[in-house]
Amino acid sequence: MDAFLGWLEETVVATTIRDSLLLFPLLESIHVFGLALVVGTAVVIDLRLLGVASTSRSFERMASEIMKWTWAAFALTAVAGLLMFSTKAQIYFHNVYFRAKILLLALAALNALVFQRTVWRTVARWDTARSAPALGKVVATVSLAIWVGVVFAGRMIGFTTTRVTTPEPSEEINFEELLGLPGNTDSQPAVPEKK
Repeated sequence: MDAFLGWLEETVVATTIRDSLLLFPLLESIHVFGLALVVGTAVVIDLRLLGVASTSRSFERMASEIMKWTWAAFALTAVAGLLMFSTKAQIYFHNVYFRAKILLLALAALNALVFQRTVWRTVARWDTARSAPALGKVVATVSLAIWVGVVFAGRMIGFTTTRVTTPEPSEEINFEELLGLPGNTDSQPAVPEKK
């Protein structure tokens, strides 16, 4: 796996992003914006399932209007995330918060699948009700917890992978030379001449 990750880091795309002053911050901004849309739309749906918000609206209609934005934002976020990942693939892959985020995203997909296979099949019965049946509320609660975890893990990735250690200089810095000032070129202090 490390060989593949090393290869990925050396691709033209990864090196171009890594060597650019603006590309990585731009991708990071797109990733955060997309994630905000994904999480925001998921929260709206979850709150409707719980009967906390938008209770006067049909769930099916609201979900169909929102989900197109969720999927578009998810695609945008995934592409930006993959491009950022390519720049430091080995560091990200071995980062515990990155792995936690990927696991949480898989759990979010599994949670959505459970919803589709169970609660969604009975939507005609509760579509205009104030909240979803008990299983729908459980799925919504789990979804909210997962998305909070995704956001937390994502922020922690940034805090734990961007620390740069500056190597110690191999020789002593001579500030006089650095600033172009006349100075003593010997390491020994100057001794006044005897008269």
